[in-house]
Amino acid sequence: MDSTLAKGLAAIEWMVRQQRDCRVTELAQAFGMARSNAHRTLQTLVECGWAVQDPGTSTYRPSLRLFELGAMVSEASDIGSLLRPHLAQLAQATGETIHLAVLDGAEIVYLDKFDSPLPVAAYSRIGGRAAAYCVASGKALLAAAGLSVPALQECLGTLEPHTKNSITDFGTLFNELERSRARGYAENREEWRIGVCGLGVPVLNARGEAVAAVGMSVPSIRFARTQARGLADHLMACARDASVTLGYRVGAAPAGPSPMSITKRRRPE
Repeated sequence: MDSTLAKGLAAIEWMVRQQRDCRVTELAQAFGMARSNAHRTLQTLVECGWAVQDPGTSTYRPSLRLFELGAMVSEASDIGSLLRPHLAQLAQATGETIHLAVLDGAEIVYLDKFDSPLPVAAYSRIGGRAAAYCVASGKALLAAAGLSVPALQECLGTLEPHTKNSITDFGTLFNELERSRARGYAENREEWRIGVCGLGVPVLNARGEAVAAVGMSVPSIRFARTQARGLADHLMACARDASVTLGYRVGAAPAGPSPMSITKRRRPE
C-alpha cells in the first residue's frame, strides 16, 4: 500500500468529519505525526485542489471538489436507474445491443446495457471502457461538448489506432464531430472493433448538459446505410425521451461544454 497516498486520503476524510476549519497542529495530533509532516500533507492537498487554506487564520478545510465529484457519482448512479426503462424499450424495438455510457476523460464507461438476443450480435460490458473517439457513444458526447481542435487534443491526447478504420487525425475527428452534431447522432464504422459498428446520441439533463449517451452496437453485416438511418431514428427518439426524464425541455438550447468533458485523464494501465 502507498503510505503517502493513504495518509493524504485519511487527512481528507478527517477534515470532512470535523465540519470546521482545522489547524496543522490538530492534524498532527490526530495522526501522531510531526507538525512538519502534517503541514506538508495539507499543502499537497491544497496544491492538488482537495483542500483550501484561509489566508487570514492559516486554517484548512476540504474544497468543494469533493462535493463536485460526489455529485457526479450520485448523478451517474441515479441516471442508470432512471433511464433503464428507456434502454429496455429501445432494445425490444430494435433487437440490437443497447448501452448507456458516460464520458471519463479520454474514454467512455458503460453504465448499463441490454444484450441483443440475435445469433449474431455485438456486445459491451458494464464497467468496461473504450476510447471515446472510436465509439459512437463517445463521439456523441464529444460532439455535444463542442470542443475545438486544440481542446480535443488536450482532452484526448494521442489518437491511437485500434483498427484500420480508427480516426487518428484531430482535424478529421473535428469534422466528424461537427457532422454528428448536425445530424443528431454519431456513428462508429468498425473504428473500435472490426465487424462491429455503432450509433450514439447524447442524453441531456435539465440544464441542457450532455450527461450520458445512449448507444447501440450493431454487427457490420446489419449496418447498411439505410438500416443505420432507421436504427438512428429509434435511438434519437429514445435519447429524447430519456432527456425529458432527466428534466430537459425539448426545444431548449443545449448548454455549453461540460468541465468533465474537457479534462484530460491518463488511461489506466
